[in-house]
Amino acid sequence: MSRYRGPRVRVIRRLGALPGLTNKTPQSKSGYINQSTSNKKISQYRIRLEEKQKLRFHYGVTERQLLKYVRIARRAKGSTGQVLLQLLEMRLDNVIFRLGMAPTIPGARQLVNHRHILVNDRTVNIPSFRCKPQDFITTKDRQKSQAVITKNMDCSQKSEMPNHLTLNSSQKRGLVNQIIDRESIGLKINELLVVEYYSRQA
Repeated sequence: MSRYRGPRVRVIRRLGALPGLTNKTPQSKSGYINQSTSNKKISQYRIRLEEKQKLRFHYGVTERQLLKYVRIARRAKGSTGQVLLQLLEMRLDNVIFRLGMAPTIPGARQLVNHRHILVNDRTVNIPSFRCKPQDFITTKDRQKSQAVITKNMDCSQKSEMPNHLTLNSSQKRGLVNQIIDRESIGLKINELLVVEYYSRQA
């Protein structure tokens, strides 16, 4: 299944706020009923499916990529759900988004694909690149790269910087201090339901 490129507001209407997908808020429609709050009984499968979809849409990964991350998390030590979230949060496109260098994760992915981003002074054009502690993220010295990042940082919504990242806004330089902890995840999600959803596939 390919990466989602359809209307983003429709997704957040169904699944709730997904800051990585879009910073827009859906306009309330007259007569619109949120199915999750209606009296209709919701199956356990649908609950797990919606939690999985939150991860997919927020982090902008394909179904195949997400399944791969689940399998990696299963083999790692510790809680599978927490390791899964850490793997997704340490992706380069997400780190750029959390640093405020891009308004959304798709926007951060575009910056990486267009070779505006350096990791440890080396150009990286793979959005799924896994950042590690002590990695520093900067932009190229090209005028265009600097202008794009400056515009994004000026326009991005000022949110609290997660404790695993540090940003020097004047130098447009970010540092990964450590692996992210569960409390700093920027998404309301029940990761155990996602693990349960994939229990027969992973």
